[in-house]
Amino acid sequence: MKKKFGDRRDGKKVRDLDGMHNIMLELMPKRCDADVYSNVKIDVTNLKKYVEKYKKEHPESKITFFHAFAMAFGKVIYNKPLLNRFIINSTYYDRNEVVLAFVAKIAFEENSEEIMINIPIEKDDNIFTVRDKISSRVEKVRNTKTSTDDKRSGTNNIVDVVGHFPKFLRKAVVGILKSFDKHDLLPKDIMEDNLYYSTAILSNLGNLGIGSIYHHLTDFGTSSILATMGKIHKETIVDEKGKTKVIDVCDFGVNLDERIADGFYFAKSLLLLEYILKNPELLEGRADDKIEIRED
Repeated sequence: MKKKFGDRRDGKKVRDLDGMHNIMLELMPKRCDADVYSNVKIDVTNLKKYVEKYKKEHPESKITFFHAFAMAFGKVIYNKPLLNRFIINSTYYDRNEVVLAFVAKIAFEENSEEIMINIPIEKDDNIFTVRDKISSRVEKVRNTKTSTDDKRSGTNNIVDVVGHFPKFLRKAVVGILKSFDKHDLLPKDIMEDNLYYSTAILSNLGNLGIGSIYHHLTDFGTSSILATMGKIHKETIVDEKGKTKVIDVCDFGVNLDERIADGFYFAKSLLLLEYILKNPELLEGRADDKIEIRED
């Protein structure tokens, strides 16, 4: 699609907004003014069986819960495209790509350096291709620990350099970068692998053995969603028939910019995420497959 006046490199300006959404820009001009937090507890019993079965059948190429989480999120965004919208400089944009971001540690040590990674989710991606993308990038990052080659992206290098400037200079440089960000003037190197230029920032806190958290958004960049998954654990529930049973559950904490859509849209999106994770075979289909929630 040809770029029109008012578009950004990473998004197309939304030109058919209703009055309510325009007013919200004046009432809540900053992304952090429009934070909405939601928590959903999802039955992942079927997902756990799916992952364990795959691991048993394919020990050489396992699937992790984070791979499933990322793919499920990608499918939700393709089915709910308003989630791929962002606001900057008091203007709404539809993002050109679906991009998921996360942070990887170079080593499993408390003081280990953290590297930002952005993964584009293409229309024809599935859980296997997404797994390969994530694994490849993480492996490359981990190899920096023993390699003399600098394999980090421009973003990670720039953050490291600017972060060591004296305070007065650091504040001035960051102020200039934020102004450039507002007007789509940032160099490509700064936007590449910058988690603040993604559809959603994901974090797997279950790896640390803790539950999900709510994490604020930032007014730098264009990311409108931040989601965390906690530790999978057992819980006892009473089903619709009044019978007690033990299931595997996982808490998800989702924080998003409420200006990009309405509450009904967000609620339907979370229900779709739950439906996909309860039916993990859907993860093997294309990212852009249309999914209708079926009532059992």
